[in-house]
Amino acid sequence: MPEPTSSLRRRLLNLGLASAVAAPIWLPPVWARPATGRLLPTPSQTEGPFYPLDLPDDTDGDLLRNGSVDYRQGRPAWIEGQVSDTAGVPVRGAQVEIWQCDHQGHYHHPGDSGRADPAFQGYGRVTVDGERRYRFRTLRPVAYSGRTPHIHVKVRLGQRALLTTQLYVAGDPGNESDALWRRLRSAEDRAALTIPFVSGRQGLQANFPIVLAL
Repeated sequence: MPEPTSSLRRRLLNLGLASAVAAPIWLPPVWARPATGRLLPTPSQTEGPFYPLDLPDDTDGDLLRNGSVDYRQGRPAWIEGQVSDTAGVPVRGAQVEIWQCDHQGHYHHPGDSGRADPAFQGYGRVTVDGERRYRFRTLRPVAYSGRTPHIHVKVRLGQRALLTTQLYVAGDPGNESDALWRRLRSAEDRAALTIPFVSGRQGLQANFPIVLAL
């Protein structure tokens, strides 16, 4: 006996819905696709005009002691982190440089009229240790005309400069009006370069992991 028209229509409709639901199984949704597991490279930024033309005699990781002179201005802080590639593998032999202005906003550079405090080393350079970590004792950066507080960072491997960027202070009110900070393209890029300075056993500390696109 032929199936009633209404019943046949319901069966066809149900089959159609089932097919429509089943079809996407062949194209997994974005959130279900296997993750690459790779880290985002640390964003690069301009070197700026104040990279030292002549390196100081003292270029170690303690910027608050220039030779035999102690710098006692501003707020001391430790900057540290690990250097790795995008696969999370620590980079052996990486050399990290930082440079920044003193507590009054002046650099050791002819372009800043030589007004920097001579007790402040202003530049430091270290090679990562056995755990591929670096560490600096320096000054919590301060603002100067046109710029929010920041520290310049460069990473080298042998003769190759692999990254030049800038580190910013999380929560500083000057970030939102800083042209270079605002130029960072995404929230992820800003988060990678905008680091909390928190109180620890040794004073202010900032952990700044560096990821290189080798």
